[in-house]
Amino acid sequence: MVSAVVRAELERVDWAALECGCGGSAEHVPLLIETIITAGTPRDMIGYTLDGHVEVGTVVFACTPPAVSVIMAALAGELSALARGVLLQTLSFVAASSDGSGLEAACRRNAQQGFWDLVGIGLTGTADDAETVADICEFFGLGGEKSAFYQARLRARMREKTKRR
Repeated sequence: MVSAVVRAELERVDWAALECGCGGSAEHVPLLIETIITAGTPRDMIGYTLDGHVEVGTVVFACTPPAVSVIMAALAGELSALARGVLLQTLSFVAASSDGSGLEAACRRNAQQGFWDLVGIGLTGTADDAETVADICEFFGLGGEKSAFYQARLRARMREKTKRR
């Protein structure tokens, strides 16, 4: 189910006015995000990916900063492990972008707002989640002086291959 917060964040943006990585407008990006959030199985996501839309390699687009806001809103709520993994992976690809467009700073600001949600996922989710969150924090430079501490803690979880509840 798509939460009221995610739905509101999707509705806040004029997606049709934004450039998408596929070359057209980003008006279809909300459908892609909603499908990922509501998918019960990987099969339900076939044909619905943010790769090639929100990011392509290390290039981001005008639709990327608002998509990061929506991803952060989704990660703050209840998600299936499948959806959480896909959204974290997308966020890590965006965090690794380095095309010099200036969009990275907007993405970083939007991700910074959810720093504690990310750390919580990394500390309580799977070991892979911990590693992905550590990468996101490192690539985006999230967390200020706290960042090195949490990155080390999350990477230690990955090495231990543990899941906590």
